[in-house]
Amino acid sequence: MHQRSDRRTAGVRARGRAAALLLAGGMLLTACSGTGTGADDAVPDPRSGARAPQGTYDGTQPAPGPGPGRQSGKNGESGKNGGDGDGGDAAEPDTVAVPDYLSTFALDVDTASYGYARRTLGDGRLPNAADIRPEEFVNSFKQGYERPKGNGFSVTVDGARIGPGSGGGAGSGASGWSLLRVGLATKVAPPSSERPPAALTFVVDISGSMSAPGRLELVRKSLNLLTDELRDDDSVSLVTFSDEAETRLPMTRVQGNRNRIREAVEEMRAAQSTNVEAGITRGYEESVKGHRKGVTNRVVLLSDALANTGDTSADNILEKIDSARREYGITLFGVGVGSEYGDAFMERLTNRGDGHTTYVGDEEQARKVFVDQLPAHLELRARDAKAQVAFDRKTVKQFRLIGYENRKVADEDFRDDSVDGGEVGPGHTVTALYAVRLREGASGEVARATVRWLDPKSREAHEKSGSVRTGAIGGKLWGGESRHLQVAAVAAYFADTLRGGDLPGTPTLGELASRASRLAEETEDSSVRKLATAIGQASEIHGVEVPDDGGEAAEGEIG
Repeated sequence: MHQRSDRRTAGVRARGRAAALLLAGGMLLTACSGTGTGADDAVPDPRSGARAPQGTYDGTQPAPGPGPGRQSGKNGESGKNGGDGDGGDAAEPDTVAVPDYLSTFALDVDTASYGYARRTLGDGRLPNAADIRPEEFVNSFKQGYERPKGNGFSVTVDGARIGPGSGGGAGSGASGWSLLRVGLATKVAPPSSERPPAALTFVVDISGSMSAPGRLELVRKSLNLLTDELRDDDSVSLVTFSDEAETRLPMTRVQGNRNRIREAVEEMRAAQSTNVEAGITRGYEESVKGHRKGVTNRVVLLSDALANTGDTSADNILEKIDSARREYGITLFGVGVGSEYGDAFMERLTNRGDGHTTYVGDEEQARKVFVDQLPAHLELRARDAKAQVAFDRKTVKQFRLIGYENRKVADEDFRDDSVDGGEVGPGHTVTALYAVRLREGASGEVARATVRWLDPKSREAHEKSGSVRTGAIGGKLWGGESRHLQVAAVAAYFADTLRGGDLPGTPTLGELASRASRLAEETEDSSVRKLATAIGQASEIHGVEVPDDGGEAAEGEIG
C-alpha cells in the first residue's frame, strides 16, 4: 500500500510538471494570437487548468468555457483542437489544457464529525473547525433515495435553485446558484438470519482518559448490547490497550459463550497511557488468528483516539498491519467516545483501514449503533467505491463540491482499481452536494454522475450512472417539494458555517435553526429535531437570536 501510494505520488508530480509546461505554452500562444474567452465565460483557474488532482484546489471551481477551437473528448476529458476554422490557430498544440470540469472522490459513509459536533455544542462549546466535515453532517440524515434491486448502487441526481440572492432567507450571494445533489444508495440489509456470519475483534481503549464519564462505562454498555444482538454462529475476540495491549478473549463462538463474553467486558478497567499502535497491532493479530473463510472479518476500535504513547501516526500504524488487512480482507470500524476526542486521527485510521467511523455520545446513540446499525451492516456491498461527476461545460459556469476534501481522488485514477476508494455496506446512502452556477440561458444536461466499485467477493469492477438536466434543478430549494434535499442543505450550510466557510447562499445560524425546526415538524423525524437543537445551541453560543418560525414568511425570507 505504501509503495503503491509513493508511485502514485511520483506519477502525479510528474504529470503536474508536464501539465504546467503545457499550460504555460498555451498561455503564451494565446497571448501571441490575441484571442481569449468571452465575458460570459468562466475565467480559467491556473491552479486547475492542467487537470491536476482535485485535492490541489480549495475554492470555487470554474468550469471550462465553450472557447473556440476546443471540443470535449470522451469521458468528459478535453479533446483535440477541432480545426474547424472557428478561431483555431494552426500553430496551437492540440493538447492545450482546459479547466477541469470533473469532480472525483472516494465514497464516505462516516458520521463521526456530526456526532462529535453535537456532543461539543451540547457541552456549551463550539467544535474545532478542523474537525468539521460537511459530508458527514449530510450523510447523517435519511434522503429517501430509491434502492437498487440487486447488489451495487442506485444513482439519483437532482437539485434546486438556492434563491434570488439579495440576502434574507436565501442567504447572501445566492443569485444564479443552485444546489445539486448526487445520491448513491445500496440495497437494504437482509434479515439478520440471512447475512454471513461475522468474526469481530473488539479493540478497546482502557487508558486513563477513558475513566472519564461517558467513556469506558459507555463502551461496556455498548458491547453488552451488541452481545445480545449477535447470532450464535458469530465469533468475538476482545483486546484491550493502555500502555500495552492484552488479549482478554481469543476468538470465541457466541453460541454458549455469551456470559463469558459479558464477563470479559465487565472486567475492563481504566489503566495508564494510550498506545493505539499496540492495540491495533494486537487486534489485527487476533483477527488473523481467528480468521474464518466466508465470513465478515472486522476489527472494531472503541476509543477516544487520544494517542500519546507508541507510534501516534495513523499512516504508520496502518502500514504495519497492511498485509493482514489486504490478504485477509479485514476491515476497520471506529467508534469514537468522549467529550475530548481525536476525531481526525480516528478518521484517518478507518479511511486507511477500509472502513468507516461513527461517534457515540450517550446510551441512546450506543443502542442505535450497536443494536440497529452494526449487526445489519456487517456485510459489505462494495469495496473501493469512487464517484466521478462530469459537469457539462456548455451549461455550467462554476461548481463547488461541499466537503470531501480529504476523500478526493485524481480524475485519472477513477478507473484505476488499485487506488483506494470507500467501503460501503447494505442500507447505506452517500450524498454529495455541489453549489452550481449555470451559464445565463443555459439549457441541457448539467452533470452526469458515475459510481464505480468492486464486488467484495469477486473483486469485479462495476459502474452505474445517472444524469440531470437544467429543468430538473430549476425549482426553489426553500419551501420546495423535497424535504430531504432541504434537510441536506441545512446540514451542509450548518457544517460550513461552523468551519468558517463561504458557500453561496448561506443563511444565518438563526435562519438555519428556524428552517430545521420547521422541517422537523414537517418530517416528524427526531434526527432533524436534534439538528435543529444543535443549530440553536450554536446560535446561542454566538449570541444570535433565532427568529420565530410561526406564520408565513415573505419571498426571499424564511418560508
